[in-house]
Amino acid sequence: MAHKKPHLPEKICPVCQRPFVWRKKWERDWANVKYCSERCKRSGAKN
Repeated sequence: MAHKKPHLPEKICPVCQRPFVWRKKWERDWANVKYCSERCKRSGAKN
């Protein structure tokens, strides 16, 4: 069974408008995370 983590912080991606939650790899830089993925990050930089 999957482990549920309802207490994690969430943000909305400005490119795709989808919510994304905190990840361990973003632990030290969560305040600066804006995009949900590298794909959105690349396409957002052009617009």
